[in-house]
Amino acid sequence: MELPVNLEHHSYKISIKTNSLSQIGNWLANLWHKRKLAIITDDTVNALYGSIVKTSLIEAGFETELFSVTPGEASKSLTTASLLYEQLAEFGMTRSDGVVILGGGVVGDLGGFVASTYMRGLSFVQVPTTLLAQVDSSVGGKTAVNTEVAKNLVGTFAQPDGVLIDPQTLQTLNSRQISEGIAEIVKSAAIADMSLWSKLEQLDNKEALVSEAEVIVHACCQIKARVVEEDEFDNGNRLILNFGHTIGHAIENQAGYGEITHGEAVSIGMVQLSKVAEKKGLIASGVTASLREMLTKFDLPIEWPDLNREQLYGALTHDKKTRGSQLKLILVPTIGQAVIHQLPITEMKEFLEITK
Repeated sequence: MELPVNLEHHSYKISIKTNSLSQIGNWLANLWHKRKLAIITDDTVNALYGSIVKTSLIEAGFETELFSVTPGEASKSLTTASLLYEQLAEFGMTRSDGVVILGGGVVGDLGGFVASTYMRGLSFVQVPTTLLAQVDSSVGGKTAVNTEVAKNLVGTFAQPDGVLIDPQTLQTLNSRQISEGIAEIVKSAAIADMSLWSKLEQLDNKEALVSEAEVIVHACCQIKARVVEEDEFDNGNRLILNFGHTIGHAIENQAGYGEITHGEAVSIGMVQLSKVAEKKGLIASGVTASLREMLTKFDLPIEWPDLNREQLYGALTHDKKTRGSQLKLILVPTIGQAVIHQLPITEMKEFLEITK
């Protein structure tokens, strides 16, 4: 399956094909002329796929080196980015060379940030290996690193030259990693695709979902591509992709990056947000129950962790959807649709209240 992302200044294609990872050299040779390539990955993914990818690229005629970081959200930092800059410089990377980003959401965000800022920008491609990255973070051109203040506080908009998705890599993920990706699939269906929601309702469990990964990943990428084409730089309707993320990012920040996964935090965020919005009459009755049922079926948490609400509110005030004293909150008035609801940021305290 191929899916175009048609942007005004930089269009590209998403290729979704099982067992395509070992053919990455041929795929990239059709995109780029011969150049130096730096593979950015993490130690876990390197052990699984590093050799396969590097060998394929070398056989296709690319001079290739691999750079691996410690797995986990803690590596998504300016410190790790600085180390990668030094490694790219030592390898002799110039602006005519390219970066292959191989891994999950952390590596995708970090690698994209490094590629887009080294020498003011190198060409790069995304090769996502987790469900979360395949259905969400590898598409759309958002790159970022975290700081102690907030998640994704420092970043760029930088589009890849292509995205190669091999659903076969999902076979090496553990159950929690699959659930994390499903949170973004549920989000995508909730905000924009009732037919995808209906399909998810028909699936009994995570195993059933993974068995239909090509179709489901394609549906999610189609949603994201359409939204990004309308609003590449996150100034308008693209904000709907952040349903559940405002509270979710605050939870991640306060729990400690890596203690709770991104998908788990977003799952809690979607339910908490909808629960309060439903009490306020901002969305239809029953939306929260539908979300609870769907997320629970796929082993995702829906209850608040034991965190300080004042500290959560402090983290939330750094959300990138904040404009002055106003915050643009994403609500799902009915499954399959999303709206942007602007409110004073102080009103967000009400959305952090523990309610039944």
